[in-house]
Amino acid sequence: MVDGIFRFLTRAAAGLTFLIVMGVLLALALGAYPALHKFGIGFISSSQWNPVTQEFGAAPAIVGTLITSFLALLLAVPLSFGITVFINELTPPWLKRPAAIAIELLAAIPSIIYGMWGLFVFAPWFAEHAQPWLTEHSAGWPLLGMLFDGPPMGIGMFSAGLILAIMITPFITAIWREVFALVPAVLKESAYGLGATTWEVIWKVVLPYTRAGVIGGIMLGLGRALGETMAVTFVIGNAHDISPSLFMPGATISSTLANEFTEAVGDMYLSSLFAIGLILFIITFIVLGAARLLLSRLRAKSLQSAAA
Repeated sequence: MVDGIFRFLTRAAAGLTFLIVMGVLLALALGAYPALHKFGIGFISSSQWNPVTQEFGAAPAIVGTLITSFLALLLAVPLSFGITVFINELTPPWLKRPAAIAIELLAAIPSIIYGMWGLFVFAPWFAEHAQPWLTEHSAGWPLLGMLFDGPPMGIGMFSAGLILAIMITPFITAIWREVFALVPAVLKESAYGLGATTWEVIWKVVLPYTRAGVIGGIMLGLGRALGETMAVTFVIGNAHDISPSLFMPGATISSTLANEFTEAVGDMYLSSLFAIGLILFIITFIVLGAARLLLSRLRAKSLQSAAA
């Protein structure tokens, strides 16, 4: 009897979650239909965003979302890996718990605080000290010279990506710490007994054993970066433009919605905002679906290896 009730409640919870997701998708699709019907597929590739002439395109917001999220992962993944290895493998016992708590407390800081810190503390310092140095020393390089070119404003795509990296690092680190702790001690001790170094134990024992959790942590961080709003809004510059320079202002889908949704005048303007919201939903769905597919393949490969 109790098992039947429990099974019913869990299925009801799963079904309710599915209905909520489908309801959100339906609401976004209905709201976005006028804009998508008018602009068609060109809405995704157009760079024009002009509320006065009622011409809208999502390309700058899509590009900004992908670039800032990629930058965040590029910076956060090695940082999270280093923190996880330090806390789990190298930290003295008396320091392990305080260090872990300090890292996890960063996840409790509201995103708007990160944005204010980025705008009023990091951006002025970055514009005065780091940005001129990067521009000067990257000049003449084929790719870096283009990426790090621009006036030292302190705000822009690079700043947004850096703030996002700081924000998602605690989430990735927390997951990796837990999955690294699940590795049986006998496996690591056996590797050490064979003469392996700490790096070899981590690279050849810990990471293969926990790769599903490692990928899950990365995907969680990516999902947080894709949907982050307020922190990015403060430091990205909010310009509907695509520039090859990471130091130039840009926009993301989330920052565009935060800045303009309450000011949207006209059905087409509002529908265009719904359309970019729908695009963000689809991007997130694709990322999570790809992560699930990758994890399934890794699990199948592990089972085949075990059977062999």
